[in-house]
Amino acid sequence: MPKKNSLTIAHISDLHTGSQYFIPNLLSRTIEELNQMGPDIVVVTGDITDAGFEQEYKMAETFLSLLKCERRLLVPGNHDSRNVGYLHFEEIFGIRDGKLEHGGVRVLGTDSSEPDLDNGRIGRERYRWMEEEFTDPDEFKIFALHHHLLPVPGTGRERNIVYDAGDLLEVLLTCGVDIVLCGHKHVPYVWRLENLVVVNAGTASSLRLRGKTKPCYNIVNVEKEQVRIYRKYPYGQSELIAEFSCDERAVCKWERMNSEARPGVVSDR
Repeated sequence: MPKKNSLTIAHISDLHTGSQYFIPNLLSRTIEELNQMGPDIVVVTGDITDAGFEQEYKMAETFLSLLKCERRLLVPGNHDSRNVGYLHFEEIFGIRDGKLEHGGVRVLGTDSSEPDLDNGRIGRERYRWMEEEFTDPDEFKIFALHHHLLPVPGTGRERNIVYDAGDLLEVLLTCGVDIVLCGHKHVPYVWRLENLVVVNAGTASSLRLRGKTKPCYNIVNVEKEQVRIYRKYPYGQSELIAEFSCDERAVCKWERMNSEARPGVVSDR
């Protein structure tokens, strides 16, 4: 659990700098809002660029360098690994499998991308690393990757969850991971699987959108007794999309895309 009374993690994803759908003002506004908010940690879950070219990485670095938060964890997405772009990622942002710890919260991030492929994988070679890092039962544990860990409604035929999702889920649940942060399909959503909460981010700065989704990002507020997850729209309001106890997941509130509650889900609507 966090050592501080409250700790805030900002989760942004799918910037797609260099794309024809990339809107610089949206990313500038997102960074401005985050600087005003002052999160303790910023996690960026991939597709920072559109095609992995060096000039796109440099553009992304120009924007992200404006973030005042120094505790950042970035992982590549499938677009970042195109055209050998993972080399530019390492040169500009550092290692592709990273970790950070602050105030009782531990975040691990890993590269789920494959060069020039849209599908993703974590791989058995990383499981032991995860098991060794997620050992402290008193820490709040967050795992970050780009690809979907679970299918997301409204994204069409599902082809891009990580290939080893079943084995990965077993590792995450065994390690007592609290939250998974991911992106990829530009559709925000929240799943709960046993004691694991999976949080998908939409795109923060692209107009390549599905249905009626809008550019957005997530804010995770971790308190000693409670976790609240908010969806924030650049230039717009924030809304509470999930709330649960740190000790047990018995009390939860979920927002459905169609505003309908599922059986077994407690809603305040």
